[in-house]
Amino acid sequence: MTDMKPPSGLIAGELPSDSRHARQLARRQLITESVMAEGSMRIEDLTERFGISLMTAHRDLDELVARGLLRKSRGIVSAAPTSLIEASDVYRFSRQSAEKKALAAAAMQFVEPGQAIFFDDSTTVLQMAAHLHAKVPLTAITNSLILMNELNGIRDLSILGLGGQLHNWCNAFMGRMTTNEIKRLRADTLFLSMPAITDDIVFHQSPEMVETKRAMFDSAQRRILLADHTKFSRRALHAFGDLTEFDVVIVDHATDAAHITRMRAKGINVVIASEAAQRVELDSEDA
Repeated sequence: MTDMKPPSGLIAGELPSDSRHARQLARRQLITESVMAEGSMRIEDLTERFGISLMTAHRDLDELVARGLLRKSRGIVSAAPTSLIEASDVYRFSRQSAEKKALAAAAMQFVEPGQAIFFDDSTTVLQMAAHLHAKVPLTAITNSLILMNELNGIRDLSILGLGGQLHNWCNAFMGRMTTNEIKRLRADTLFLSMPAITDDIVFHQSPEMVETKRAMFDSAQRRILLADHTKFSRRALHAFGDLTEFDVVIVDHATDAAHITRMRAKGINVVIASEAAQRVELDSEDA
């Protein structure tokens, strides 16, 4: 079974030792997955399945409704028919966990001490947080509230938090204030991930997210995309850019060989995560 424990720092002010809050977040993730799997459920059935009171169930559901994951009406809770479902952080944490870790490990070969780096709010890039202590000193620039909390306390790692309007569904800052801050900066590298790739064009469900990530893209010297194999079978509404615009595209070992061959034929620098991750591990052992 997939590990259901989300990373610490999901909500501002949360402490890593706050086990009660961690259990609450894990339960809400399980509730979300249960409802999405069945389409709709009676709220009373949720109380029985998870051993919680009706008041607790409604409190959990109100939070999930606010995040755009679920909707409830007259004692029934169902998956929300919104294009933001896959973009919500609660939903994303449990998806392709192993692939995300492999992509993050592979991405570390492009991190060098002394760099200033943009990290987007994606849960794939978030997995890089566990490795960054080995590459300090670094300056991390991010709009992700979750990543800020994850990196807080790492010695010799400076965090530049991008402000603006906080969007609860992704726990990230976006909007004009955010993009204006980004445009005043210049970073060595950008690491980002997007939910969909169609015809070798990268897409996202949120136009605000596209605008924010594009500002990072334009302010970075090197741009690296992390994309697991499922991204090539998904669709989203708003175009971000062509794969040929990226300096590196990191994919996982399950990516269809036809995609890899096609991208390389276009001159795209494709790195396969399983191979790259092994080199990172060997380098760490040698050190």
